[in-house]
Amino acid sequence: MTMTEDTNSRFLKACRGEPVDATPVWFMRQAGRYMKAYRDLKEKHTFLEMCKTPELATQVTMQPVNALNIDAAIIFADILLPLEPMGTGLEFSAGDGPVVPRPVKDAKAVEKLRPVNAEEQLGFVGDAIRMVRKEINGKVPLIGFAGAPFTLSSYMVEGGKSKDFTATKMMMFEAPEIWKQLMDKVCATLIDYLRMQVNAGAQALQIFDSWVGCVSPFDYEHYVLPYTKRVIDGVKDTGVPIINFSTGTSTMLNLVAKAGGDVISFDWRIHLDDAWKQVGFDQPIQGNLDPSILMAPLPVIKERVHDILKRAAGRPGHIFNLGHGIFQHTPVDHVKAVCDMVHEYRHE
Repeated sequence: MTMTEDTNSRFLKACRGEPVDATPVWFMRQAGRYMKAYRDLKEKHTFLEMCKTPELATQVTMQPVNALNIDAAIIFADILLPLEPMGTGLEFSAGDGPVVPRPVKDAKAVEKLRPVNAEEQLGFVGDAIRMVRKEINGKVPLIGFAGAPFTLSSYMVEGGKSKDFTATKMMMFEAPEIWKQLMDKVCATLIDYLRMQVNAGAQALQIFDSWVGCVSPFDYEHYVLPYTKRVIDGVKDTGVPIINFSTGTSTMLNLVAKAGGDVISFDWRIHLDDAWKQVGFDQPIQGNLDPSILMAPLPVIKERVHDILKRAAGRPGHIFNLGHGIFQHTPVDHVKAVCDMVHEYRHE
């Protein structure tokens, strides 16, 4: 496929709301532990080592491209990589996931956060993007990504994962000025980081707001939306499509859409047609199979995949994806089968 054909790929056309010959499909966490090739590599290297070594990140990014009939690749990295250069530290412990050793709890900690030069301090992601573009050779487009300001900040404040995000919310409610200073610094870092990825060759960007479903619509509008919008506005002029992904936001998708993005991506807690109606049928969307369905028997998978595609009703601007990332023990054959089901489906 030439570079011109690449620009006119199903995925990029759907991002622009243009008609396609078949619904494009890719999966969040399509490179990961459910694949043997990834597990074999993980036995020899730590997760952060794989993220920071462009040759390894390229290898992992290419695994699903070579194994599945997907319409887009996404660079292998982690949403928390900007935390290290900002000064909070970052560790991944087996079973517990990410740990932030120096959490941001007060004004002093926010002041200490360092500005980040993405090209210099996160350049390994850019190098991996350049390598993947070369290796992928126009077969499918490559997506770059970052965490959304709220999700990144919540990890920094909580010191890792959280069930209730109390510390984050208390900062928003009790110390709105400190929250604003934190979000200002995070937004500046994210804009620079995403622009660096586009300069390296990313052909689309996805903003991951994985934890924002913990806030109310009121708090989303006041404490989250302005900053997500700032990041999206800050990379608009790069000319690549921007996917605004969030989970737990089915009651406020109109607000999520207000924050911006060429494509609005949402989870499985809402019917696809209801979500599309909320944001407007002229708005390209992405979603929204429950990742656990991929572990179900094939007839169940087919029923759910077809239900989503029926609800899309053949409208242009739908990218098939999950409502979140692929689970660890998902059978690879099931993921392959979904690609075929999506590509073969034709709306009556």
